[in-house]
Amino acid sequence: MDENIVKRNELLAQKVIKGLESRNMTGYYAANKEEALKKALEIIPEGSSIAMGGAMSAHEIGLVDAVKTGNYRFIDRDKAEDKRACMLESYDADFFLASANAMTDDGIIVNIDGNSNRVSMIAQGPKKVLFIVGMNKVCADIDSAMKRARNVAAPTNAQRFGLSTPCAKLGTCMDCKSPDTICCQFLITRFSRHKDRIHVILVNDNLGF
Repeated sequence: MDENIVKRNELLAQKVIKGLESRNMTGYYAANKEEALKKALEIIPEGSSIAMGGAMSAHEIGLVDAVKTGNYRFIDRDKAEDKRACMLESYDADFFLASANAMTDDGIIVNIDGNSNRVSMIAQGPKKVLFIVGMNKVCADIDSAMKRARNVAAPTNAQRFGLSTPCAKLGTCMDCKSPDTICCQFLITRFSRHKDRIHVILVNDNLGF
């Protein structure tokens, strides 16, 4: 990555971290994926129960493999026979791994969900939430964050899941009401009433969608 972009991201990350702190959330900056993984494992004590949604960024830094093979109790919904029971168990996890569809440079986190298990657990349930967020997802304000979530993240995820939505075919949000839509619930996290619950690792890399 160009050294000027690296420096820009370092400075921008400090602004985001201050914004998170003002919203009762904790932010960290990682210069690369390896640093992000190290920081995540410092935050999550061994023996913790861990659940997650579809956080590609957590996969990309190696965190999912690390908790699956390490001394943790990973609640694996992909292998669960009873998906609903697994999701209900996830609400009582020690940690929920997540990413953001977008976030503002003053610390507001934006997520869109289809089944809504992910956004509901970010809002309430697991004792702590750990976000892994690439600097490519940081936007100037709520409007641009929502546009990114709807016009970048949602179409890409719809394509990834093989869904038949207008955005999957056209690459941009059409504000559809398709049966396949994944834009069912919008969550804007602007403050955490519970200090030390939400942690955000900002990674100097392009992660997720």
